[in-house]
Amino acid sequence: MQETPFCLRVGYLPPRSMSDSNRTDFTNPSTFILLGIPGLETAHVWISIPFCTIYAIALLGNITILFIVKTESSLHQPMYYFLCMLAITDLVLSTSTLPKMLSIFWFNSREIDFSACLTQLYFLHCFSVMESGIFVAMALDRYVAICHPLRHSTILTNHVVVKLGLAVLLRGGLLLLPYPFLARQWPYCRTNIIPHTYCEHMAVVKLACADIRVSSYYGLFLAFFLTCLDVSFIAVSYTQILRAIFCLPTQDARLKTFGTCSSHLCVISVSYIPALFSFLTHRFGQNVPLHFHVLIANVYLLVPPMLNPIIYGVRTRQIRDRLLQLVTHKGNEVFCLRSGFQTKL
Repeated sequence: MQETPFCLRVGYLPPRSMSDSNRTDFTNPSTFILLGIPGLETAHVWISIPFCTIYAIALLGNITILFIVKTESSLHQPMYYFLCMLAITDLVLSTSTLPKMLSIFWFNSREIDFSACLTQLYFLHCFSVMESGIFVAMALDRYVAICHPLRHSTILTNHVVVKLGLAVLLRGGLLLLPYPFLARQWPYCRTNIIPHTYCEHMAVVKLACADIRVSSYYGLFLAFFLTCLDVSFIAVSYTQILRAIFCLPTQDARLKTFGTCSSHLCVISVSYIPALFSFLTHRFGQNVPLHFHVLIANVYLLVPPMLNPIIYGVRTRQIRDRLLQLVTHKGNEVFCLRSGFQTKL
């Protein structure tokens, strides 16, 4: 039973036969072996260059977003609070996978402890669900800001924002809690080799020599239920937003109002479109090589954390202006220091 990757970033791998040499006689191994990208082992070092660059940009971009929102009092609004939640989620998602992935590529460090594997599995899927919930909260914020602008500050108070953040956190944390507990209870007596760069849920449990239908059905239920729930809420919100926009009297007012939603729509597209492409590839691309499946699974996991802060930094005037102020201020400080040093000489 396949598990859809849509919204949850579930990179389910197609069945792959293991040779007899890869099978061992053990039960519940203490470690798993991550193969990286099967078939492209000789190119691991070259593949690590763009992956490392993506990770560095994601770290820098998301930390910059957090710093700007924290230090700029005018950005202490619900929209930017949700943006900070998204930045934290992206930092956890990329950090939970990239360091181990790079150690495989650079040092051939393929072993991962069984408990560490389950921890990575939990954080990966848990924060993916949280990210989808944050998109819903952002859609709610845009709906209130455009359809009820005079009541925005009274509806989305700081107290309500905190409640929404806790709801997103608890939804992801509790709904994904069965994943590692179910995976831990299965006996693993076939192989401990995972043909992937990280411990994805179905890639792990399908190695068990037991009936794993409970894990498979629960994962499939979560994927479809949460996807339908979140996408439906976002669609309803933007239907109401578009109706309100088309009721505005002038074209300039419509464009300006719709521009406040453009960053959110771009971020949703960056997150959902690669996931949908991966889902279709796994569903209908049975003849697609395994390394292509693994690469796509990494792309839709790693690229959104890099692009999200760039999108908001470019398309949100308040963040862009504050960033330019910081860069200009630093540039002036460096110029003054150099001028003073030359004067002393």
